[in-house]
Amino acid sequence: MAGLIALSRAIDRMNEVVGRWVSWLILLAVLVSAGNAIIRKTFNMSSNAWLELQWYLFGAAFLLAAAYTLKQNEHIRIDIVYGMFSRRKQHWIDLFGHVFFLMPFVLLMIFYFVPYVSLSVRNGEMSSSAGGLIIWPAKAMLLIGFLLLGFQGISEIIKKIAIMRGDMDDPTPFISAHEAAVAEGEALAKEVQK
Repeated sequence: MAGLIALSRAIDRMNEVVGRWVSWLILLAVLVSAGNAIIRKTFNMSSNAWLELQWYLFGAAFLLAAAYTLKQNEHIRIDIVYGMFSRRKQHWIDLFGHVFFLMPFVLLMIFYFVPYVSLSVRNGEMSSSAGGLIIWPAKAMLLIGFLLLGFQGISEIIKKIAIMRGDMDDPTPFISAHEAAVAEGEALAKEVQK
């Protein structure tokens, strides 16, 4: 199990680096969008390439940060129901969801995206818009995003099993929905008193 935990930590580090780096793409997308709008309004000029670049940057940030979001335990789930269970049951729910929902979906997407991206690269696929960009890098982001998500899914499965076996401490200790609401209320009251 120690080797699997080491693998999990390596995957976590990789997705941590990618997630932090990718967050800068949002700023870049905003700057490209603002620059494009200013040039369009000021000089009455427009460029499909700049518009598509803005889409590519935002899409890359979204796709490449999905694994980081899963690692940070910030993915979407129904916390009202989830919070009613003990931490052990939550681990079982997470493990079940990762094994039977996340991983099959990710593997299916990778299976379909490999030929989709390779065909686009081989054909040198270009945008149908005049002056647009090449398309295969955007399609490659889809594949890379799902690969990273698949690796993070493996890491999460390893961590859940290790925690339930007692081989690893729980990085997110249990807080019931009531305790979380009380803590949030106390923090808000302190802010109001300041």
